[in-house]
Amino acid sequence: MKNLSLVIFLGIIASVIILGGGTTLLKSISKSDHTIFSLYDLRCEYKTDPIGIDVLNPRLSWKISSPFRGTIQAAYEIRAGEKVEFLDEPDQLIWNTGKILSDSSIHVPYSGPVLKSRRRIYWQVRIWDNKNNLSPWSDPAYWEMGLLEQSDWTAHWIGSSIDENKTESNPSPLLRKEFTIQGEIILARMYVTSLGLYEIEMNGHKVGDQVFTPGWTSYDNRLQYQTYDVTNRLRSGSNAIGAVLGDGWYRGYLGFSGQKNIFGEKLALLLQLYIQYKDGTSEIIRSDESWRSSTGPILMSDIYNGEKYDARLEKPGWSQPDFEEKDWAGVKIIDHPKNILVSPAGPPVRKIKELKPREIFTTPSGEKVVDFGQNMVGWVRLKISGPAGTTVTLHHAEVLDSEGNLYTDNLRAAEQLSLIHISE
Repeated sequence: MKNLSLVIFLGIIASVIILGGGTTLLKSISKSDHTIFSLYDLRCEYKTDPIGIDVLNPRLSWKISSPFRGTIQAAYEIRAGEKVEFLDEPDQLIWNTGKILSDSSIHVPYSGPVLKSRRRIYWQVRIWDNKNNLSPWSDPAYWEMGLLEQSDWTAHWIGSSIDENKTESNPSPLLRKEFTIQGEIILARMYVTSLGLYEIEMNGHKVGDQVFTPGWTSYDNRLQYQTYDVTNRLRSGSNAIGAVLGDGWYRGYLGFSGQKNIFGEKLALLLQLYIQYKDGTSEIIRSDESWRSSTGPILMSDIYNGEKYDARLEKPGWSQPDFEEKDWAGVKIIDHPKNILVSPAGPPVRKIKELKPREIFTTPSGEKVVDFGQNMVGWVRLKISGPAGTTVTLHHAEVLDSEGNLYTDNLRAAEQLSLIHISE
């Protein structure tokens, strides 16, 4: 068979996307010449300045930059405070290790006061090398805690109030909420998860750069939530949040025997927006019975089977303020536990590259094939035009058969197709 690599579609949406040798220095270093080496790449739980973590004793790491061979850390000192300006004020520090004789520069656990939800901690480190030279303090870094207690979650699980057929794929629900900001904001955090997959928009723009959120876990035991910094997304006056849900691994088709609804039958959203104002007050916008629901252009969204998208059903402006909701329904409160919520431990899935077709050709059976040159996971972006209602069908495959035609038997029961209905 000729190898052929096309997109394997995993859809929530049918949108596009897819030193050398060191220099020997002849002079010796005096103790006052400590700026000759420095510290960089400070990390907390493997991440740079993370927000929304739930590790109660976060592990800190750093790297050493030195022009000399054989430079070894002999001791370190870490200091931490609740504001970056407090780092230079000993009386304001919440934690200071003092000089610790150790060559460890990875996974040094925080051992200060008990950390609370949403608390941000700034920290710095300095080291002594094996010649007792002292580095300057590193640039400040920080970490920020997520929601650590079940009682921190005051939002409700909500789902569409539209009746669904639980035995087949259903249209992806759209959920929205408008609210008003009155005051100057200094910080805003959005904590969100879902039963199924979700994508969040605020004031018409996607929140975050992650995809396939909240990720795949053993949903009955652990459900990840994401934390987003949306401080710069909010504006004075009217604002709007929109969420689109997809079946994903939660209730989509999974396995080789057509299994469905493995973890549950109803998609749901849990969202909490914490807003802190300059005057010291705060506010929480939460998913509750005040939200509205509808469906849009995504008629079916499934990891194995693909997606059906009807552009005639698009709702322009649905995640922006002042959108007309007269045809939208209410939402249902869903009974689901919150004690299984956890912050993600690993890196998120992101869009990392865009590929252009290497070859476009017609098979002996008359199929038009677009070859992207490698096996991958992503989306297809294409421009199409035609009479309203015209259907364009995309089949996704990995190889051609011996006669040069598209071969999909290796996909077993997975349909892996996208149906696009043109709007105009």
